[in-house]
Amino acid sequence: MAKKRKKAFDPNHDTDARGGVTKLTGMYKEYFLDYASYVILERAVPAIEDGLKPVQRRILHSMRTLEDGRFHKVANIIGNTMMYHPHGDAAIGDALVNLGQKDLLIETQGNWGDVRTGDSAAAPRYIEARLTKFALEVAFNPQTTNWQVSYDGRRKEPINLPMKYPLVLSQGVEGIAVGLSTKILPHNFIELLKGSIKILQEKRVKLYPDFQTGGMIDVSDYQGGKRGGRVRIRARIEQQDKKHLVVKELPYGVTTTSLIDSVIKANEKGKIKIKKIVDNTAKDVEVVIELAPGVSPDVTMDALYAFTYCEVSVSPNACVIVENKPEFLTVEELLKISTFRTKDLLRQELEIKKGELEEKWHFSSLEKIFIEKRIYRDIEECETWEAVIEAIQVGLDKYVATPSTKKPKDTRLLLYRDITEDDIVRLTEIRIKRISKYNSFKADELIREIEAELEQVKHDLAHLTEYAIAYFERLIVKYGAGKERRTEITEFDTIRATRVIANNAKLYANFKEGFIGTGLKKDTFISDCSDIDNIISFRKDGVFVVNLIADKVFVGKEIIHTAVWKKNDDRTTYNLIYLDGKTGRAMAKRFNVKSVTRDREYDLTTGAKGSRVLYFSANPNGESEIVEVQLTPGCKAKKKKFDFDFSEIAIKGRGAKGNIVTKYPVRKIQQIEVGKSTLGAIKIWMDEVSGRLNKEERGKYLGAFDTGDLILSIYKDGTYELSELDMHKKFDPAQLYYISKLEKDTVISAIYYEGEKGWTMVKRFQIETSTVGQKFQFITEHRSSKLYYATGDPAPVIRYGIRKRNKKEEEVLDIPEFIDVKGWKAIGNKLTENKLISVDEVAEKENTKPAGAGKKAAKTDDASEGTGDQLGLFDQGENGESGDEGTLSTGDTIEFDLD
Repeated sequence: MAKKRKKAFDPNHDTDARGGVTKLTGMYKEYFLDYASYVILERAVPAIEDGLKPVQRRILHSMRTLEDGRFHKVANIIGNTMMYHPHGDAAIGDALVNLGQKDLLIETQGNWGDVRTGDSAAAPRYIEARLTKFALEVAFNPQTTNWQVSYDGRRKEPINLPMKYPLVLSQGVEGIAVGLSTKILPHNFIELLKGSIKILQEKRVKLYPDFQTGGMIDVSDYQGGKRGGRVRIRARIEQQDKKHLVVKELPYGVTTTSLIDSVIKANEKGKIKIKKIVDNTAKDVEVVIELAPGVSPDVTMDALYAFTYCEVSVSPNACVIVENKPEFLTVEELLKISTFRTKDLLRQELEIKKGELEEKWHFSSLEKIFIEKRIYRDIEECETWEAVIEAIQVGLDKYVATPSTKKPKDTRLLLYRDITEDDIVRLTEIRIKRISKYNSFKADELIREIEAELEQVKHDLAHLTEYAIAYFERLIVKYGAGKERRTEITEFDTIRATRVIANNAKLYANFKEGFIGTGLKKDTFISDCSDIDNIISFRKDGVFVVNLIADKVFVGKEIIHTAVWKKNDDRTTYNLIYLDGKTGRAMAKRFNVKSVTRDREYDLTTGAKGSRVLYFSANPNGESEIVEVQLTPGCKAKKKKFDFDFSEIAIKGRGAKGNIVTKYPVRKIQQIEVGKSTLGAIKIWMDEVSGRLNKEERGKYLGAFDTGDLILSIYKDGTYELSELDMHKKFDPAQLYYISKLEKDTVISAIYYEGEKGWTMVKRFQIETSTVGQKFQFITEHRSSKLYYATGDPAPVIRYGIRKRNKKEEEVLDIPEFIDVKGWKAIGNKLTENKLISVDEVAEKENTKPAGAGKKAAKTDDASEGTGDQLGLFDQGENGESGDEGTLSTGDTIEFDLD
């Protein structure tokens, strides 16, 4: 008997003959798609209609069913919510706490945690909640709600809440589903409502995020919150003094705990240098950072933004469920959809109210006729219920008409609809007591009120857009207090990590063996550096290479120069003389190294065998130099020693061949003179907002700086300071009065109040000190002394105001004619015994008698000429109080608080 052949396994069948193997192909396809759809629709992504995820919607609906005006234990709310869906109690509790911390829909009581510190809420049995008045007004209306049966069929739950507010944009949302995610940032309450008004007015709307924690945000790449956009968010950091920085506001999603951890890690890695960090957060955020001795607070502030959670980058991804499908939209599109949905819900509510008023008017009119016309007497002789109904109907027909019974020129009262049997039944249920005490005047008054209200509803329906605008305006007035924008919209400078990182390492080099790194502590020390710096190394064979700093890196033997290299550095210039191995000539070249490929070797010579470097120097500001070239004694050249000036050759690319120095053999080359920069002076500006120096023409022009030039800055406290040109230095515009390049003939003109004598003084002086980085007080040190005006302009003319007999008097002062230049410590000349209430610069000397001068002022050039400008002066506020800071320019007035 032949053996029965085994059946081969077929993956397209459910089982095979070897034991009933179930295939997974179809199951995976169907089950996975079902699971993905479930997570997207029922868990992670909010619906466009109300901006809520299902668990949030069930929580709010559950709280509405429990609503009695009093607080409920959160444990109770969790249990009640589980009747609508078997969410886990922890999941419901977390979602409820999250909603409560938004401080919009849920009013909380007890310890609900703190989004600023990351502290969690107390156990549900200890904390309580109830719906806010705002939530009750905008989120619930059973008449406009679409309902569905709950999971067990015992109860009804809303498919969507009739939300009349762009909740998804206000609260923000974050969710991760299967195959997609959503991240909508929160926006400002008032701005959203104003945006809805603008949409209804057919105006353009632009929305930007706003966070509970405040901070600052750069929205230049927000792109409407759609995929591909990005926002940068920073903490607000203030400088308490030279040794302390204070974090006052946090970036979105960052807690004080996570921020402190990131600062400590950056300090441990040596990227910043701090001594101590303390969290003093109570009512307001206050994280105090104590700096290490000698560390710049300005550079540390930038380093905190570069290396810690003081700055975070967030990529929004606005995704919502629209008609059971996820859609990616901009926040402006979301607001538009929400606005028109709100308008439609308002229309539905008005139509429902209109129907209710019509019903109320309908029955009130029937009741009035039924009682006043004594129709109830017609049923006294009726023996059956049908006869009663018919008698009342006949009696009413004499006095009222309906849309179906109306006749031409009918004088009867026209009802909105036909009379039904239910209407007649309601009339029969009127008690004798009510009939006997029926007040016709009050009935007429009630009907008139209903008619007036009905007319208003009809008017609102006819002007629905205006009604919707009024609704949004009412929400702003009613609930907008305390919901002003907290996050400042600004534009951030890009902070290069290499510019602000603390020097947390030391660079060493073994020139002979060709090693560089931070671990070669027995070899030659080069400079301080950071662990993210690039290092450039030049070798004797004319090759250079750029490497990332490491513990030990081989760059090639016979190193002649190594240093920290900065990308796009167009100032550092290398002067080179090399021997061309092919021709035997000495060639000279000047070049920059602006960009390279890391770890790649670049040959600065012609590449011929035997080529080598004869002379090399690195010049940070493009300085030229003169070198002495000595030829070998046995060469045929008549002149065996001559000077070569590098300033005579142009700076070219690193690949240039160079200029011929000599065709004879060179014995020695040595430097004999360092020249000035051949690149010319650097034009420097100061950004008036950030106080940073820059070369991009942002802000106030300070001047063209060459080697050795200094910056003169005058401060509101009556001090001046000389500073070297350091692009890392950051000035405080709020404290700065005047800033410019210091010239040899710069004369400072100042007007100040001398506190001890009680006089207003004028002085002119030149800078006599030479110490850099130290402030010098040029007004008296009395606590009441106060600087009114200071400038470095050569011929300033000002108009000042004083108060005499409760009247303001103004005079013109030509400062150079009023006082000569004296020493910087001199008190100056008395201008007046009064305090000044205003000072303003005038473009030309006016034909008026200057104060204190016995002659008329002559005409002069514009007093505002010069490289410097006045900064940070204050305007007069109400009641003599100082107002906003600003910039003084010709014709502007400065007024002062005399208190």
